[in-house]
Amino acid sequence: MAKQVLPYKDSDQNKKEQVRQMFDTISGKYDGLNRLITFGTDTFWRKRLIRLVSSQNPESVLDIATGTGDLALAFGKTPAKEIVGLDLSPGMLEIGKKKVVSRGLQQKISMVLGDSEALEFEDQSFDAVTVAFGVRNFENLEKGLSEIHRVLKPGGILAILETSVPENKFFKWGYQLYGKYALPVLGKLFSAEGTAYSYLSESAAAFPYGGEFNNILGKIGFIGMKHEPQTFGVATIYTATK
Repeated sequence: MAKQVLPYKDSDQNKKEQVRQMFDTISGKYDGLNRLITFGTDTFWRKRLIRLVSSQNPESVLDIATGTGDLALAFGKTPAKEIVGLDLSPGMLEIGKKKVVSRGLQQKISMVLGDSEALEFEDQSFDAVTVAFGVRNFENLEKGLSEIHRVLKPGGILAILETSVPENKFFKWGYQLYGKYALPVLGKLFSAEGTAYSYLSESAAAFPYGGEFNNILGKIGFIGMKHEPQTFGVATIYTATK
């Protein structure tokens, strides 16, 4: 990142602690607000990511920054035998665990508390690692990506869904206006946490995307990097191989 964007600018906590606090605070409203602020398109982006990863027939999947578990639960419908959803927010995980139980997927999906930059898994543990709207929340981006590289098996796939900035000037202008003005208002109206949604907008704008992010993946040691902009470029799916 060109600069570090923090959820609570007046806090003495580091970014990791602030992100944990923010997501704990909005956890109860997170799913509904996601559908609202993306007009439901986030569900289509996740389905596309699932198809890309499933084409590699992974038996073990680690979903980092799993939040309330939407992506992990979607993998529950695939032939994958072991799915681990990891997040640093206990509040988000509690909701995710309830979803797993309600769908009877406890034998297939584990929801665990953990730090993406210090993964408690052995080297070469997973066939696939996914992250949806989470890498821009890493305190140290390269450290987090290096940990992902470490726990992936050789030939394993990394798939990341993350916000990006449209290249088209018209769409970029609309995207910036929406993120700067509408998103914080919606967050405050529906979750009483406008600060969190200001952060989400600001962090998205500051995050490296497209070829710049691919270059970072290459620096870490990944190969075969590809990126596919989604919905006029407001989000991008990245894939890479170890």
